[in-house]
Amino acid sequence: MSEDARRGSIIDSDAVTQHAELARLSQLVRWHILNTVTQSKAGHIGGPMSMTDLLVALYFETLRIDPVNPHDPDRDRFVLSKGHSAIGLYSVLALRGYFPVEELATFDHGNSRLQGHPDMKLTPGVDVSTGSLGQGLSAGVGIALGAKKLGADYRTWVMMGDGELQEGMVWEAFNSASRYGLNNLIAIVDLNGLQQFGWPPVAGRDRFDRSDPWSHVDLHAILAGFGWNVLSVDGHDFGEILAAYEAAVDNGSNTDKPTVILARTTKGHGLSFTRGTYKWHNGVATPEQLEIARRELAIEEATL
Repeated sequence: MSEDARRGSIIDSDAVTQHAELARLSQLVRWHILNTVTQSKAGHIGGPMSMTDLLVALYFETLRIDPVNPHDPDRDRFVLSKGHSAIGLYSVLALRGYFPVEELATFDHGNSRLQGHPDMKLTPGVDVSTGSLGQGLSAGVGIALGAKKLGADYRTWVMMGDGELQEGMVWEAFNSASRYGLNNLIAIVDLNGLQQFGWPPVAGRDRFDRSDPWSHVDLHAILAGFGWNVLSVDGHDFGEILAAYEAAVDNGSNTDKPTVILARTTKGHGLSFTRGTYKWHNGVATPEQLEIARRELAIEEATL
C-alpha cells in the first residue's frame, strides 16, 4: 500500500481540480443520504449533510487508512460521536470502498450491517459503536491514550456535534486529553447551530429556542483554556478544511496538545429545502423533493 493511500489522499491533482472533485463527491454523498433515508423511511438528514464536506475531505485526503484492510493496526482511527448521523458516514465509507454502494439500500433494515447508529462489530470502517451523545470524545481519549502506551503513531479523529457539548462527560474528556498530552487526538466540532430540541422559551420570543446552544460563549477561548490547540474554519470550504487538517497534524508533531477544529456549518447544507431548518433534523423526502435534490446535486440518472 502506498503512503498516499495510507494517508487517504487519492485525488492526484492541483488544488482547483482537487476541490472540484471533493465537491462532486460531497454532492454524491448528500444524494445518498437523502435517497437512502427516504427509501428506508427512517434516519437523519440535517446533521449528516452539515458534516458531509468535513468527512469527504477527511476520508479522501487526510486519514491514513486502507479500505481493503479496514483492521490495519497502523490505521488512523475515526469516531463519529454524533452517531445518529451514521448515514453520512456510511455514504462516505461506501464511496471510499469499504463496502458496495448498493449496500446503502439496506440501511436500518433487520440484519443489515448498516444500522441507524454505527456498530463496530458489523460495519467495515467503524472503529467505535456510538449513539448516546456525549460519549465519543471519551472513547477517542481512550484510543489515543492506548496509542501512546503502545508507542503507535496513528492518530485518532473524533467528529462531534455542537448539541452534545451540553453533556458533562464531554468536558471531562476535554480536560483529560490535555492532561495526558494527547497530541495524537484531533476533535472536529460540527457547529451547525441547530438542534432538534432546545432550551425552554425565553420571554419575548415566539418559539421554542432550537438555535445555537453555544452562541453565548466563546468556545475558542474556553477550549484553549482547557489546553487544546484550537482552529476555526468554514466547514463547507475545502481550502479551509484541508488547511486545518494539515495544521492539526502538524500541531500533533510540534506540540504536546490535542487539537480541536471548530467548523462552522449549516444544518442540511447542500439542498434548498433542507438547508438551515431544524425540521430536517430527520425526515423523509417526497418524490417531488427527491427530484429537486437530483437536479440541485447534479445527479445523473444512472446513479438513481
